[in-house]
Amino acid sequence: MSKRAPLQLDDRTRRWTLWSTGACLLPLLLQLPPQLAAGIAASAIGVTALSWRRPMPGLLRLLISLALIALVLVLSRFAIGRDTGCALLAAMLAIKPSETFTLRDGRSLMGFALFAPFATFLLDQGPLSLTLGLTAVLLVLATLQRMAELESGDVKPVGPRKRLTGVGRLVAVGLPIALAAFWLFPRVASPMWGIPERAMARTGLSDSMSPGDWLDLMADDTPALRVRFFGATPPTSQMYWRGPVFWEFDGRTWTQPRWRPGQAHTLVEPGAVRWDYEMEVEATDSRMLVALDLPLEEPRGTYLNPDHALQTFRPLTAISRWRMQSAPPARYEADLSPAARRYALGLPEGFNPRTVALARQWRAEAGARNDAAIVDRALQWIRRDFAYTLETPLLGRHSVDEFLFDQKAGFCEHFSSSFVVLMRAAGIPSRVVTGYAGGYRNPLGDYWLVRRSDAHAWAEVWLRGRGWVRVDPTAAVAPERIYDTLQTGDFGATGLQGVRSLFDVTDWVRRGWNDFVVSFDAQRQERLLSPLGVDRLDPRTLIAMLVGAMAIGLLWMVWFSRRSERERDPVLRAWHRLARRYGRFGLERAPSETASGWVSRVAAARPDLAAELGMLSQRFSDWRYADAQTGGRSARALVKALRAHRPPATSPGERR
Repeated sequence: MSKRAPLQLDDRTRRWTLWSTGACLLPLLLQLPPQLAAGIAASAIGVTALSWRRPMPGLLRLLISLALIALVLVLSRFAIGRDTGCALLAAMLAIKPSETFTLRDGRSLMGFALFAPFATFLLDQGPLSLTLGLTAVLLVLATLQRMAELESGDVKPVGPRKRLTGVGRLVAVGLPIALAAFWLFPRVASPMWGIPERAMARTGLSDSMSPGDWLDLMADDTPALRVRFFGATPPTSQMYWRGPVFWEFDGRTWTQPRWRPGQAHTLVEPGAVRWDYEMEVEATDSRMLVALDLPLEEPRGTYLNPDHALQTFRPLTAISRWRMQSAPPARYEADLSPAARRYALGLPEGFNPRTVALARQWRAEAGARNDAAIVDRALQWIRRDFAYTLETPLLGRHSVDEFLFDQKAGFCEHFSSSFVVLMRAAGIPSRVVTGYAGGYRNPLGDYWLVRRSDAHAWAEVWLRGRGWVRVDPTAAVAPERIYDTLQTGDFGATGLQGVRSLFDVTDWVRRGWNDFVVSFDAQRQERLLSPLGVDRLDPRTLIAMLVGAMAIGLLWMVWFSRRSERERDPVLRAWHRLARRYGRFGLERAPSETASGWVSRVAAARPDLAAELGMLSQRFSDWRYADAQTGGRSARALVKALRAHRPPATSPGERR
């Protein structure tokens, strides 16, 4: 017995297969680093072109596969994580079409391609990812439908729009049940399983700082947090979002202290002003949380370290919300312990001799206790002789000397690091603070947007009677770079008000999506029906509501399915219903029976019905085959007559 040859894909079905694969790959590529996404996309296009008429040689496929795997591993620095796995999936999916020629190959490719849009949600849960993913799934289902028709030998000549509309109806059948499960299924406070951390980590605040390392961060305009104030709003010049605090310096890199002398909560005397706000923080996969300088207390799920920087108990792997209060301090740790003072004056031996000599000269000229005069002198020098720029050469061993005396241009990392070294050399306790500065107010939602490019570093110096005092040397030379952010830096200077309005709308939509979908957790589920007077949803009530919603969803599925299957022509629909009414007499019209033949059969069994049914049958036949006035006046009258006909259960003679 000979083995049947595999069924080959025709050109049209293969094009559907390739377009569906590309649609599945697109949302995943948008979440990968640009250079990696470009490499995978170029490989996919090249592979498709080379294998359109005949399979690619196995050796060539192997070489392309190895090259893409190497590219992924190099860009991920050989770290295994969530996005490394997703990138490898995208790379393999880009090569898979090179061996897709039979029906079996096409179905295998469609099953593999569906992993891509679902893997996208491991990296991003935004509305764009959902829209692209849903479009890709619809295309895959339409392609599988065409493959089934190809296998049966009955490929329907329908256009893409009609085919996608039919598949969309199938998706709409299950949509209510999916929504009910999302909103009402009992939520747990924490994930039931872990997701590996990202290997290609997002740019963001780090637990160390080396001058020049923030260039990638400065170019990243993606949101870091969104803030809504309740009541008064601080001026942008006071919007310093406090993050990690660095004490230790090895000559190039600043790090957080391994040991911090003092109490867990240093004594802070808050000022009279209070800021009440809620932060929506984007995922960072770290435990560092910023707060408006200075937070008065830690929110639930966090703790304040001795430097008044917030840490979370769990990594920020998803969008989170935090309600806080902050106040600028009147005095902050006014009594500095001897151990903390020594720690805040520490400098490595053998580095930056010119800076140390200048600081000692200033100390001798200012006197032993006039620290404020040295701080002011340093700020005046920066205002007069320094410039702000992102184009800086790599500094050498004596990085502070090179910046202060030779280069005299840089950005916040250079200014804050050099300023703290200068202060410490002059005998003034000081440290580096990192976080974000400024913000952009979106007028649509009345909230403030802080981007990753707003990352900033400043200094804190300890002054007698006042304690730690914020000093921002970068603001002394370029205040517009720190405070103006989007309002003048990106849109105002170019006059692109239309672009700014579009940005406002898109970010406002993203914030609403985050609020309504992404951050929908157990606490928000409890408040689901609060507008209707339900203060608390206990699990039993929630499950009962879910069962009720599921029942309604099943009824919707039945109704929608029956509606989709019913005859769309109202005349034919009325004619078929008329035929079913005769079923109780055993006289229902058979599907293959003509109208005249059916009337003859009814007349033989029930002569009393022959006249009226014959007249209706003749009118139907005339409309169907002669009038050609579908939807016209004759059709409406005929539908009314067909609906009105009700055959009696018995003939007149039997009733007498």
